[in-house]
Amino acid sequence: ASAAIRRYVELGNALNATALSAIGSRYVCLLNSTELEAIHPPSLKLASLDPSACSQETKDLLYQKAKEAFSDQHHLPAYYELILPYLGGAPAADLKALSKSNVNMNITTFVTLRRDSLMRLTPPEVEGLLGVNLPELAQWQNRAPVRDWILLQKQSELDKLHLGLTGGTQEGYINIVTPKFPASSSAPLGAVAMAFQLLPALLLSFLIVSILS
Repeated sequence: ASAAIRRYVELGNALNATALSAIGSRYVCLLNSTELEAIHPPSLKLASLDPSACSQETKDLLYQKAKEAFSDQHHLPAYYELILPYLGGAPAADLKALSKSNVNMNITTFVTLRRDSLMRLTPPEVEGLLGVNLPELAQWQNRAPVRDWILLQKQSELDKLHLGLTGGTQEGYINIVTPKFPASSSAPLGAVAMAFQLLPALLLSFLIVSILS
């Protein structure tokens, strides 16, 4: 299938709506970056594709194409449904903007968002994205990527969601990382340990001698 698609493009054929419909969700992940770049954005309006099983690079490229294809409907309620199959490639800025549109994203879509984008969302923005589906977030609080997202948030902000989410950072606390120093190679560990054990006795002897003198 990959060879057939490549040959089709090499012969000068465009990846238009008809070609994309033939490729479909089954083979869309086979498209390389050059072929994806060759897609005429308006073609996505007539093709039904689901890139959820594709690589992140493919998702990112298809999202940009879809965003351009549906840009004329960006402020319409239907925009979310049109862009939904491609949200796995959406950058954080676009998700933040979408959180203000009352889209009521389901949790299945939320947990498959681009990881770096999801991690940049604030609790209010997550609430804006999920809407009526917000309570479902609690069911994922011990699973990735929601657990990783929780660890990056302030606990006081998580508490405002009223979902019982725990694990956020406490204000006023600092995480201290204790450095690990390698053992000195100049002396065996046993000798070092013995020196520490004898140190109090040596100090006491030195003190007695100082007093007597």
